[in-house]
Amino acid sequence: MPSVAGLLARPRLEIVPLKSGTEEWPFLPTDGVVTVTCSPHRGVDATLDLAEELAGRGLTVTPHLAAKTLRSREHLVEVLDRVRRAGMEDVFVIGGDGREPVGPYGSAAELLAAMSDVGHGIPNVGIGAYPDTHPLIGRERLMEVLLEKQGLATYMVTQLCFDASQIERWLAGVRGRGVGLPVYLGIPGVLKRRKLLEISLRVGVGDSARYITKHAGIVARLIRRGDYRPDSLLASLAGVVGDPASRVAGLHINTFNQIRATERWRQETLRAYGWRVVNGDDAEGESAS
Repeated sequence: MPSVAGLLARPRLEIVPLKSGTEEWPFLPTDGVVTVTCSPHRGVDATLDLAEELAGRGLTVTPHLAAKTLRSREHLVEVLDRVRRAGMEDVFVIGGDGREPVGPYGSAAELLAAMSDVGHGIPNVGIGAYPDTHPLIGRERLMEVLLEKQGLATYMVTQLCFDASQIERWLAGVRGRGVGLPVYLGIPGVLKRRKLLEISLRVGVGDSARYITKHAGIVARLIRRGDYRPDSLLASLAGVVGDPASRVAGLHINTFNQIRATERWRQETLRAYGWRVVNGDDAEGESAS
């Protein structure tokens, strides 16, 4: 049965492909997975550039593939070939934040179908899920789309949600409707106001408004409380994590490129749970005493 500490010892850390993050990349842990986001401003090629670089350093990397950033079927084939040649065995498929697609794919469902048609050969394919409502899609339609996509995916990742009880209710609901995919719970890392504002200004003029809107919950908490730490959220998730019916596979930590601070918090938290940490590596099941 999974535990919060066990999942925290093998995290997924989401990062944004910005040059300003270069000084943070050395702090990425080797005991987890790094996922690289995809924005309409920079496109999927920038995502793959960074993903290939990090994979070359020996990290396990999952690039985000945003449907709306793919220019054509030929571009899709090229992207999938880059993923395979880099030795990456996992992609996270999303619709993307842009209003209009640059090519033939306007949604994650369309991209998943196209990937299946070309025979992508990638073992692990993730899709997004929404415990909270989506600003553009109703709750029932979100459920329908999730049911539609799950046959072409191997796992799902929840968007950020700060309410453990909402996550638990949502999981019970989707399991009751027949969604059986393992789930990675999306949580924030340690967030400092200054760094979050820097990223929001650097993702591009058009993307900035979308970025702030998409992460409005985080922004509101930072304004109200100062710097954010996910300790209370993590503690509140212990019950749902430990319930086998939930099928929680891991934690997906949104770092917003604040990797050094998030990784320090992760190591401190693992020690608090009794995990022995040696030279930054987590030794599973060994007590700190």
